Amino acid sequence: MNPQERLADALYGLGWSTVKKLPEPAAVRLGRSVADLAWKRRGKGVRRLESNYARVLPDAGPERLAELSRAGMRSYLRYWMESFRLPTWSEERISTGFDPKDLHHLTDGLASGRGVVLALPHMANWDLAGAWVTTRLRIPFTTVAERLKPESLYDRFVAYREGLGMEVLPHSGGAAFGTLARRLRDGGLVCLVAERDLSASGVEVTFFGDTATMPAGPALLAQQTGALLLPVTLWYDDSPVMQGRVHPPVEVPGTGTRAEKTSVMTQALADTFASGIADHPEDWHMLQRLWRADLDPARSGPGGTA
Repeated sequence: MNPQERLADALYGLGWSTVKKLPEPAAVRLGRSVADLAWKRRGKGVRRLESNYARVLPDAGPERLAELSRAGMRSYLRYWMESFRLPTWSEERISTGFDPKDLHHLTDGLASGRGVVLALPHMANWDLAGAWVTTRLRIPFTTVAERLKPESLYDRFVAYREGLGMEVLPHSGGAAFGTLARRLRDGGLVCLVAERDLSASGVEVTFFGDTATMPAGPALLAQQTGALLLPVTLWYDDSPVMQGRVHPPVEVPGTGTRAEKTSVMTQALADTFASGIADHPEDWHMLQRLWRADLDPARSGPGGTA
């Protein structure tokens, strides 16, 4: 483990051991203070967040983008403060901490005996949404986690999410897809954060007017297992309760090759994600490059590079 990895592991460990002991109002104030400090420093992540927001709101001027990136960092740190504290929340606090709309798409799908894939972007607090599903609905589910460096940090995240009632599979290694498919064929639930492709086999989509790649997994799982594919978007309002919506199913096209069907379905996911992000851009925590033009240094997109 190099010094940077040791530092990252120590900082996250400090967060999990210390922040969860704070009273909730103190944790909220701390998160806002850390967010404002990071925003003022305008590091690489903040500049990339602002550049991504420039694609969501192409007519926004510098002042509006700066205002939005500040709100975005506050939302991002709210995610972290909540996540550090989630293991100490009571079942009642978790059960009342999320208010999803149109939940019938999920409950009806599971009641029919079909598996369900929930696909969502990096919005608000997806861990809280998962904890709500296992606590309020008493429904177990399986998800996939990116392998982080150092390995000890990845182990912390896996233990944290398993402690919330989730089955967590590593993204790398190739075995995750088969396990997810088995869970779905058994009528189970799979939840995937699905707007950032971490492989070399993503599907090209048009996202806020330009080309990006998104994971093929959600669409392929729905095709191969007969599971419902349901997009989900999340956001915060001015209350302590996170908001969300389960959108109508993304249907499998009746004709076309597997690749063609996957392309159509992934584009439908991208369109739903874009609608939710446009409504609540400050709650989209994308501090990394996403669009093809930003990933390729020979090209440049709106907002420049960071």
